[in-house]
Amino acid sequence: MFFYNPYYLLFMAPAFILTMLAQLFVNSTYKKWQRVPTSSQINGAEAAQRLTRFAGLSNIEIQGTRGKLTDHYDPRSNTLRLSEGVYRGNSVASLAIAAHELGHALQDQDEYFPLRFRSMLVPVVNIGSYLGWILIMIGLFMRLTDLAWLGVLVFSGGAIFSLATLPVELNASARAKEMLTNSGLIRTEEEQRGVNAVLNAAALTYVAAIFTAILQLLYWASMVAGIGGRRK
Repeated sequence: MFFYNPYYLLFMAPAFILTMLAQLFVNSTYKKWQRVPTSSQINGAEAAQRLTRFAGLSNIEIQGTRGKLTDHYDPRSNTLRLSEGVYRGNSVASLAIAAHELGHALQDQDEYFPLRFRSMLVPVVNIGSYLGWILIMIGLFMRLTDLAWLGVLVFSGGAIFSLATLPVELNASARAKEMLTNSGLIRTEEEQRGVNAVLNAAALTYVAAIFTAILQLLYWASMVAGIGGRRK
């Protein structure tokens, strides 16, 4: 009953739907603005190079990486990795995504506290996502309510991480918009609309992740509370 519970599917259905809609929205928005070239006539890699100089970012290596929307900044090696479409593409979407990832590089340079806090949570979440689930399962199976609640507490790290991620991503997008405008890489109102659309669509995925993590946490909490209630 603990490994297949129809109640879980019912409980999580809103999160599954929101996540699917958010992903579809991101893909459609990216596809739309990936077809719109910029007046600056540069691709994502060139834009990233210009923005690193404009923002005073030193020792940032820019690389291409495989996949679609696999763009990320690696603070361990000061490396900006751009997916193929962004790296080579001369489009509003490419510039928006490249600038967003450089926003994370600026956060790293400025020692932006929310980014540091999220990084500190990573090992906790990696352990808690497995250990918490195990403790919950053992507690529910053996009717050990205290152990199950401990599992819920450990498992809650995932929800906290999702909550901590949103302000980091929103701030990176705000930095991206400012860099693109002040550097002159974005020049028209249409380009500005496109940048906003791409970055806002990406933010929706993080909102969906928060919603999913909280619902999952509430599901396990309700299961443990039910066991405790039956024991009384």
